[in-house]
Amino acid sequence: MTFPDNWQSFADEPEHVSAIRSQIQRFLIQHAPREERQKWDREARWPREVYAELNKMGLTGLTIAEDYDGAGQDLVAAIAVIEELSAGSAALAGPYIHTCFYGGMNLSENGSEAQKQALLPKLASGEMFFAYGLSEPNIGGDLASVETRASRDGDEVIINGAKRWCTGADWADYIYCLVRSGEADQRYKNLSFILVPTDAPGVTMQDIEHVNLRYTHSQDVYFDNVRLPASAIVGGEEMWNRGWQQLAGRALDVEKLEISAVALGIARAAIAEAWSYAQEREQFGKPISQHQAIRHKLVTARTKWQAARHMLYHATWLAQQGRPCSVETSMAKLFVADTGVEIALACQQVMGSYALSDAYELERHVRDLLGMPIVGGSSDMQRNNLASLMKL
Repeated sequence: MTFPDNWQSFADEPEHVSAIRSQIQRFLIQHAPREERQKWDREARWPREVYAELNKMGLTGLTIAEDYDGAGQDLVAAIAVIEELSAGSAALAGPYIHTCFYGGMNLSENGSEAQKQALLPKLASGEMFFAYGLSEPNIGGDLASVETRASRDGDEVIINGAKRWCTGADWADYIYCLVRSGEADQRYKNLSFILVPTDAPGVTMQDIEHVNLRYTHSQDVYFDNVRLPASAIVGGEEMWNRGWQQLAGRALDVEKLEISAVALGIARAAIAEAWSYAQEREQFGKPISQHQAIRHKLVTARTKWQAARHMLYHATWLAQQGRPCSVETSMAKLFVADTGVEIALACQQVMGSYALSDAYELERHVRDLLGMPIVGGSSDMQRNNLASLMKL
């Protein structure tokens, strides 16, 4: 593929982050050729043998402090890893997020010291995976109304209920599960997070097919009198009924960044394929890249991508510095997701009917990007959040 000369000439990017990008790009060329990427998507799976090779780079420790065998928290580098992997294949970006963010980031921010000591080293080495247990059959954006119940029985917690869109639960080690642990009328003061081992007695699952980000299936997960020790409460017993405090913390801001990085990486891959195609495809005696309509579509897509890139990494830098960033992360999620769809459809128009064929990867990129305004907090949810945050 032919890229503009300055495609990745970012003067504001730290040198070590650029080095990580180059390392991942070389890895993808060697281990993730196009034919394999398309096969992983068709089969809705991620390649464990390839991911094991990726783990040797030590990138899964980028959200974990050195005290727990991590590389030291470097969110800019971790987000860049997601972007690069996503530009190659969600089949590698997906499991990385399950380890580095669903696990490493959440436990680093919210875990008890005992949980950090026990689990963070395994997450830092890439040998452990988390899945989210947030949405439910009746609950999407209104997480404060979750219906899955947890009650105390001495030194144990008993969980009953169901979670939906629990992606990767069938191969994860733990579900980072939001439950209602108090009375229904105590809204925001009746929630807890529980670390539920996926092999715990009483946990059952059913696959959900979906058309985008097909590195795995999603699952409905059912809890039938699942008994766990109270030590499974995220943050320890003192965080019982304080889950909303954890949900509204820094980890949620970073969650909006990692899904935005997925969209940014896939959008970049879409532009790259359409850019290359336009230089090779000839109509009316010249490459279609010489027709004004095509040139304008590609240049506009590239400009929108650049704007999305700046918004994402500015918000990431704020999060890395520990500065307030809820407005910026919501703006990034909203803008990058919606812009990704615009880019996907513009590239689809450039490639015409070939964009609907599995002879090219754009067909997959369009499917993946169309879901981005929905997953990880919908665009309309971000608009509502922003209106509240900015006191509208």
